[in-house]
Amino acid sequence: MKTLGIRDIIGPIMIGPSSSHTAGALRIALMTRKLLAAEPVEAEFFLYGSFAHTYHGHGTDRALLAGMLGLRPDDERIRDSFELAEAAHLAYEFHPLPNDETRHPNTVEIRVRDLTGTVIRVRGESIGGGSARIREIDGVEVLLSGEYHSLVVKQRDVRGVLAFIAGTVADEGINIATTRLFRDKRGTLAYTVMETDDALPEPLRDALLKNSDIYSVSMLPSDRASEPHAPMSVEEELACGIEPTGFGTEMGAEEASVLFERLDFATGSELLAYCEETGLPISDAICRRERCLLAMNGIAVDDTKRYLNECLRIMRVSVESSLEAARPSMGGLIGGESIALAAYGTRDDALFGAADGALMAYAIAAGMAVLETNASMGRIVAAPTAGSAGVVPAVLFAMQRSKGFTDHQVQRALANAAAIGMLIARTSTVAGAEGGCQAEVGTASAMAASAAVELMGGSPAQCFAAASTALSNLMGLVCDPIGGLVEAPCQKRNAIGAANALVAAQLALAGVGSVIGFDETVWAMDTVGRSLPFELRESALGGLAATPTACALCAKDCPA
Repeated sequence: MKTLGIRDIIGPIMIGPSSSHTAGALRIALMTRKLLAAEPVEAEFFLYGSFAHTYHGHGTDRALLAGMLGLRPDDERIRDSFELAEAAHLAYEFHPLPNDETRHPNTVEIRVRDLTGTVIRVRGESIGGGSARIREIDGVEVLLSGEYHSLVVKQRDVRGVLAFIAGTVADEGINIATTRLFRDKRGTLAYTVMETDDALPEPLRDALLKNSDIYSVSMLPSDRASEPHAPMSVEEELACGIEPTGFGTEMGAEEASVLFERLDFATGSELLAYCEETGLPISDAICRRERCLLAMNGIAVDDTKRYLNECLRIMRVSVESSLEAARPSMGGLIGGESIALAAYGTRDDALFGAADGALMAYAIAAGMAVLETNASMGRIVAAPTAGSAGVVPAVLFAMQRSKGFTDHQVQRALANAAAIGMLIARTSTVAGAEGGCQAEVGTASAMAASAAVELMGGSPAQCFAAASTALSNLMGLVCDPIGGLVEAPCQKRNAIGAANALVAAQLALAGVGSVIGFDETVWAMDTVGRSLPFELRESALGGLAATPTACALCAKDCPA
């Protein structure tokens, strides 16, 4: 099971509208492209489960094509991928198969032919928050996440080949993280998937192909290979307003592994106990954990604070751009509501307005603004998903505007939010296709509530109380996007999530705790989510999406 970090919850930085259906789908196609020996010329996409029902409205079709063309999840050209595919002479077809069962609701099978005439068939799953994994290559079950640098070797399943691969990799001085051999049955076709801490040099391919029992070699650079990890001195960090981690500028993998055992919090209770023992706020505790996680993955210098600063910059743009000019969505259901709401919030006679400090008024307008940016395929930061991307920035920026918090304080609050989201994702899910909207907006609201409490000087215990209250208030919330679009009712639910977070934070700061603790609340949310029928988990087949009006809007037969 993947070890989650801050970047898995606050992120990816991506083009909307859906982390699972856009960013995750793109990653599957991008990994598939990296398995090819030459440029793709023909691709067929077979869509299953939730993908089959909502692929057009969520931009899954554009994202899959973009990944096949080599674009990254934050590339603003994704919305133009049909035109780019035509210019690249890439032929494509989409085949939705909504009635075929698969083990994961966000599944796509890609059959692609490259310039050499080689055909490869890959099946992948988008597992939430923009993450994805490859589960089959040419009918052989594998497991490939793209998190590490990965070597994929297609081979004859005979004695000595695996030892040859490992020896050749070792001769290049490459540190191997994991090695797995996948095969249908003994003595036939097999795949070796090797994840490494170090980048894979091109000469390695030729060295491996000298073995006549090896058919092909693919080398996939890590999804994170392009992230900046340049060293900074303590003085440079301070000059940039970044608080040093306290571990120094470098940490070895062995030292990090020892520390990580204590910092790999499996539950909220474990994190709370650590904070109370050390006197640290949640933000510091989770950044210490992230420091060790990066070092264990071969990244000697921590850039977490800079990453969070970049996320805040993009979050701010995603709010302000839609508050400055209306951004019509791809599906046409929303666009301009946040401007109207913000204007109303400046009035003294508004229900929430200038006379009340504008905290709540700005929060709900900002939450809606991010969803307009997202729905128009603009750049956003999933937090923890694209469909819930408005909640956390809405609360943080509203509090900064109203109470004058510094950027550094807001950055620490964002780390706090990541800790809450990580704990929920680790023991439950943040994907709407698995747990409903409670898993997306509910989690985002819990994250924002905890962050708000830390900003106000509340204790870690109060942070968890706020998160529990926020999550319980939205428990049972279904995911029913009209027309399969991340527009309505998603936009207004982000506003509700932001308002709910502020209410939960106020309760916790006043000493009003939660009868049910954080860990049990997460368990209950998970149980409820998995009890929801498929129609109420991002399929666009139930709830508001199944009403006659909704069906008329998306011009399809209504099941109601």
